[in-house]
Amino acid sequence: MLKQFGAERGRGRLMALSRDVMTDEQRKSVALEYLKAFDNGGVTSTGGSILDLFAEDAQVYFPKWGLATGKAEIGKMFGDVGGTLKSITHHYSHFNWIFSGSDLLVVEGTSHGEHQDGPWRAGVPESGAGRWCDVFEIRDWLIQRCFIYLDPDYAGQDTARYTWLKAEEHG
Repeated sequence: MLKQFGAERGRGRLMALSRDVMTDEQRKSVALEYLKAFDNGGVTSTGGSILDLFAEDAQVYFPKWGLATGKAEIGKMFGDVGGTLKSITHHYSHFNWIFSGSDLLVVEGTSHGEHQDGPWRAGVPESGAGRWCDVFEIRDWLIQRCFIYLDPDYAGQDTARYTWLKAEEHG
């Protein structure tokens, strides 16, 4: 929705402030479209790019990669991370959604797939990869911010530094 105000009104200019307020279910649908596109090699349900779901100045955080700002950097991040994955499937029926009453929402879930170093499945082993949590800020039907929290050691190769993992293997 466009609004006119102040001195701009007399000059016939419009200022784009915001579109209609989104509901939690609408924000959830954008987040689901993103996750399904990730499972589909970066292609949305309409055949577009996953990057179409992001605002021009969006930010995405991924552990061990860092913070990507803007679609070009986000595309680089997704290429770097996605290039290590042979497949990924999110377990949609097991998602936990947390709504804030604002543009922020959180989804916690599990996944399985195959990394270049080997397969993973949430819960196998219990300490392994596959559990994740994403914090989204979604406004005007676009992802403004997505911070991804997970263990990026999908295949569970980084065990030498964690004594409790050695015990788990032999215990």
